[in-house]
Amino acid sequence: MTKMSDLQTLHFPNWCPGCGDLNIWGAFKNAAVKEGWDSSNTSIVAGIGCHGHIVNFVKLNSFEGLHGRALPVASGVKMVNNRLNTFVFTGDGDCFGEGGNHFIHTCRRNHDLTILIHDNALYSLTTGQTSPLTAHGFKTKSTPQGNPDEPFNPLTLAIISGATFVARAYSGDMPKLAELIIEANKHKGLAVIDILQPCVTFNKVCTHGFYQENTYYLEENYDPSDKNKALERASEFGDKKIPLGIFYKTNRPSYEDQILQIKEKPLTEIPVERSSAIELFKKYT
Repeated sequence: MTKMSDLQTLHFPNWCPGCGDLNIWGAFKNAAVKEGWDSSNTSIVAGIGCHGHIVNFVKLNSFEGLHGRALPVASGVKMVNNRLNTFVFTGDGDCFGEGGNHFIHTCRRNHDLTILIHDNALYSLTTGQTSPLTAHGFKTKSTPQGNPDEPFNPLTLAIISGATFVARAYSGDMPKLAELIIEANKHKGLAVIDILQPCVTFNKVCTHGFYQENTYYLEENYDPSDKNKALERASEFGDKKIPLGIFYKTNRPSYEDQILQIKEKPLTEIPVERSSAIELFKKYT
């Protein structure tokens, strides 16, 4: 049984007061306690950005990869030990800028991972430049005349790329976020949660007040199995019209389920002697 004290490290979060990362950290720990996640059954992988510091604040097996490279690292972790609950913490810049190509192919392959996107629509660690999710016309120090680019829609990109669980959350609603993280992890296949989390220092538009006023949860009778409807609802984003919840959910074999070499047991339980490796190769070829 996991206790909150089991997840405590020697370091207290140094994110800015009010940062949405604090809520994500808290929601994830609450989910871990409820589900019994610890270093015997769980691993976390992070990219580079404000979000990446979470590896210092949660006492679990963790790895912080290169900028934009969290997903290939997490895919490798899952391939080596497919029994692990494997979570990817990544930012909007990390995931869709440097890591955009990895995101598309991780969705396409349907790796059994849970991706938690810390979405503040900026590169905040490097003091607030535009990211691939920054709104058109938004003024930053890198775009003082206004951002000329159109942003990605992370939800529609995930759906059309092949992710089998696609959701959006607001970091300020920690109980709902914790529930969503648990449900995403239980899903067999790639689960993506775009978490709207205010950057209180550099984004004075998408604040906690803004999200509290403009978000709403999808209706109880909403059908997440309808792909076309999911794309339609995921495209909504504006004043009073930012839906939250599970937009799309479908079942198809995960990448790991289709690899014969790890069908019976994870690689971590297979002897590494040369003879064993040769026999394993012969068995599946």
